[in-house]
Amino acid sequence: MAASSSTTRSDASRWRALYWIVPVVLVALAVIVLAARWIRSLDSVQDFLTTYPGSSTLPAWAPAGFTAWVAVLHGLNVLFMLLIVRSGWKLRAKGRPAAFWKRNNGGLIRTPGQPVRISLTLWWHLSLDALWVTCGVLFVILLFSTGQWVRIVPVRWDVIPNALSAALQYASLQWPTEDGWTNYNALQLLTYFITVFIAAPLALLSGLRLSPGLARWWRPLDKHFTLGAARILHITVMVYFVVFTIVHVTLVLATGALRNLNHMYGLRDDATWFGFSIFAASLVVMAALWMLVRPTLLRPVAALTGSVTR
Repeated sequence: MAASSSTTRSDASRWRALYWIVPVVLVALAVIVLAARWIRSLDSVQDFLTTYPGSSTLPAWAPAGFTAWVAVLHGLNVLFMLLIVRSGWKLRAKGRPAAFWKRNNGGLIRTPGQPVRISLTLWWHLSLDALWVTCGVLFVILLFSTGQWVRIVPVRWDVIPNALSAALQYASLQWPTEDGWTNYNALQLLTYFITVFIAAPLALLSGLRLSPGLARWWRPLDKHFTLGAARILHITVMVYFVVFTIVHVTLVLATGALRNLNHMYGLRDDATWFGFSIFAASLVVMAALWMLVRPTLLRPVAALTGSVTR
């Protein structure tokens, strides 16, 4: 009982320390908004905003709207990332594994040399990673084979000052006029570029470095890319994805939710409830999978690719 009480007090004190985060964040946001509004009132800044309204012009051949493959892969990416973060968090918790998995010769996850026994949670995390990477590779291939790449890859140098302009407009809560159906604003463009072409490859690279059984492949780089460095990089990228998702969803809902959701989920440029209904259904599916993904469900699935022991 004494140990239990001590643990409870420790947990309570840990949460009490987090109580300061909310007021600090609110004060910081208020300061940012006030500072941005003051900066926008300067004549030189007004001229800058007129010259660079926040969007970089796309080539005349740039496609408008979204295709079905963009919507499908976007939805799968959201689902995989949600479950990847969940399984990664459980790995960080380092609780007692519910079961262990060892691959068969024809297993989904191959490692050089002798098969490596890993926890069921790690198997689930790596399996999700494989699906996420497959989804990402297919996305990039289709992106460059259909011309959609021009919407998230900078092609003009004025994207930099336009991104600064968009950032200032967002910070002042006087958001830039935009039409995501035809062209993202410059800050969106750069953010999506960083997410797809920098953050995602870094997540894959650091994840491969941390994968059990692959140490032999990385041995020449042990002095330059240590496990500790890979772990820090992997967690940093995970935090980036979480922050990006929170900000992205917040802005989607705050800058015209029905129209924005119709763009990606309904493949149409109007303000009907069609896209919202698909989005809501996807949230139900993700919530159900979040609740259902437990060792009792994972064991038989993992047994299809290897041997599972408790």
